[in-house]
Amino acid sequence: MKQPDTLKWLRVAMAAAGLAASFGAQSALFPDDEARNAILELRQRHEAQKLVTDALDRRLIEENNQLRRGLLDLQNQIETLRAEQARMTGQYEQFVRELAQSSREIAEVQRRQVGLGQSLEQRLRVLEPQKVTVDGKEIFATPTEARDFDAALAVFRAGDFAGAQAAFLDFSSLYPKSGYRPSALFWLGNARYATRDYKEAIANFRSMLALAPEHPRAPEALLSIANCLVELKDTRAARRTLEEVVTLHPQSEAALAARDRLARLR
Repeated sequence: MKQPDTLKWLRVAMAAAGLAASFGAQSALFPDDEARNAILELRQRHEAQKLVTDALDRRLIEENNQLRRGLLDLQNQIETLRAEQARMTGQYEQFVRELAQSSREIAEVQRRQVGLGQSLEQRLRVLEPQKVTVDGKEIFATPTEARDFDAALAVFRAGDFAGAQAAFLDFSSLYPKSGYRPSALFWLGNARYATRDYKEAIANFRSMLALAPEHPRAPEALLSIANCLVELKDTRAARRTLEEVVTLHPQSEAALAARDRLARLR
């Protein structure tokens, strides 16, 4: 058993010697200068790569900063646009409110204009002559004239003959060219006849006949003149006037009354 162990250790020793010889031979192939140059070259390459890497890093950092600045500028622009949009929206809403207010004001002005137009139209109607019928005759008169004449006539019909005289005198003064004037003179004469103011009554009837000889109440006016003359004891003048009624208005009721009075008048 010992011999094989010896051989085994011998073989191991020889192998170790061979390895050492081989290592020594390889060491002899790379002297110290070449190893140092290789190391320097490796260092230079490493440093060059480090410079490139550092440059790339700086470039990436700069590009990143530029991108951040661009994003910040874009964000600022977006905020500015939002603010401008909000301002424009506010202006638009204000415009809509002002437009609505203007529309309401225009509608109110139009409503007032319509009201004023209607009021003006009503006032014009008060001033505008209209066709009316008085004592069987059609005339043109304003509503104010008609109102004042009817008021005076109502006083007469109420039996206030003194008041009627004042009312018809006021009417004639206010409306000297009115179509009611002949009728106003006729009723004024009747009011004076009722108060026994015969001379003034005759004057009113004659004024009425001179103004409107074809008036529907002309026969009655002549008959009333004759009655006044009878009251004044002027029989001759009364007879002439009664005959005038019969001659000028033979078909009238006043003519029938005139014939009857002529027969009784002595």
